[in-house]
Amino acid sequence: MSSREPHPGIDIELADPAATEALAQALAHTRPDPAVIHLRGDLGAGKSTLARAMLRVLGVTGTVRSPTYTLVERYPLAGQREAVHLDLYRIAAADELQFLGLDDLTEHAGLWLIEWPEHGIDAIPPPDLTLTLSHAGDGRSARLEPAGSTGRAWLDRVVRHVHG
Repeated sequence: MSSREPHPGIDIELADPAATEALAQALAHTRPDPAVIHLRGDLGAGKSTLARAMLRVLGVTGTVRSPTYTLVERYPLAGQREAVHLDLYRIAAADELQFLGLDDLTEHAGLWLIEWPEHGIDAIPPPDLTLTLSHAGDGRSARLEPAGSTGRAWLDRVVRHVHG
């Protein structure tokens, strides 16, 4: 596949919490810096669970809160970098995000985890990966779709990590 061809994306079955943690580990250990993941899926599909697991793998200790009510949570990463976790479920239009000062976060953000990105698409960074979670029987299913060369390279590293 040439670097100009779109990567078709991959589907991963997440039969249990351990499988979700394994995916979070693969994403965390192979991520570029900076990295942007748009997390999509219905309520209860596991977006916050995956984000929390990824933050834990990256060394975040203490309480990892879902930003459902605060809209944004920031977590220190190694060095001067930080992870920014957004939950835009309660946002009706992208212009409502102006007061969050997202532009000021860009310089130090090594990782963006953005739930419900469609609610703020004009005010948030574009994705390197879009990860869509859905219910699949007793477990979950994850669809990972890359955007651009950074996303394609990241997804290739995730696949190698998972099948390593």
